[in-house]
Amino acid sequence: MNVTHGYSGEVVRPYPVGTIGNFDGHHLGHHALLKRVVETARRAHGTAVVLTFDPHPVKILAPHVDLRFLTSEEEKRVHFEQAGIDEVVSLGFTHAFAALSPEMFAEQVLSKGLGLKEIFVGQHFAFGHKRGGKIGDLIALGKRFGFTVHPTPPVMIEGGVVSSTRIRQLIVAGHVDQAAALLGRHYALSGVVSFGEGRGRTLGYPTANLRLPPDRVAPADGIYASVAVMDQERYDSVAYIGTRPTFDGGERGLEVSILDGVHELYGRTLTVEFIGRIRGDAQFDSADALSRQIAADVDSARDILRRYHETIGRR
Repeated sequence: MNVTHGYSGEVVRPYPVGTIGNFDGHHLGHHALLKRVVETARRAHGTAVVLTFDPHPVKILAPHVDLRFLTSEEEKRVHFEQAGIDEVVSLGFTHAFAALSPEMFAEQVLSKGLGLKEIFVGQHFAFGHKRGGKIGDLIALGKRFGFTVHPTPPVMIEGGVVSSTRIRQLIVAGHVDQAAALLGRHYALSGVVSFGEGRGRTLGYPTANLRLPPDRVAPADGIYASVAVMDQERYDSVAYIGTRPTFDGGERGLEVSILDGVHELYGRTLTVEFIGRIRGDAQFDSADALSRQIAADVDSARDILRRYHETIGRR
């Protein structure tokens, strides 16, 4: 898969079939859209293309908004490859770019810039200055500039549209299991294990300490059944997100305790998949009371993870 920044009229792509968006999360709605792009391109012996933007338009148009992401750029690249996309074109999003009229966007970017022949977008797709262009406008412009537009219906789960916004809301509320149903996988965060204060070890449950990525969505404070992934090996674990209020608080962070075995983790990159929430964060009267609660949390985590593994085994 090629990743290009900007586009060139000199690039000749066999029958380009494309879609447009930021694809944060690569959820089931994105999967369905990308599948249609790839299948259409393959039938035509063409090129499956994604047009995306950097930075995210919200960062330019509404910089006061604290927008956090569901996927890193590297994760997006991997998901595009897995979907079968041949080329990702990333355009720099600026105020000047945002000022393009719908007609200029269709002509200069989609037709002349990328040479697209077919475009798949959601039924509520909006584009151009102040999102003034709607799906009907894109269809009409496609007839003028030589591309066909395929409005694509949204994926619905449990009565609602699968969207990045909905998934962010679920994760922030701690509903990681419900978010997984929309993502098609369990939400995960990665980081390098750093030295902590060693309290987990004194409580009988050594933990790996990770900083929460500042630009990523983090689950609500609390305890989660999790799977820790290191060097492609997967380990049942318990994850904690919070400020450690029992010990007078501190910086919000992520701590992970692998349930079985002894592992040397310092300096290693660890990915934590959040399987299910056990409880919210709480302050305890003593370290002994916290230790007893952790033991109960571990039992709960093992139950959740046993059901998780049984479900995976049935697939």
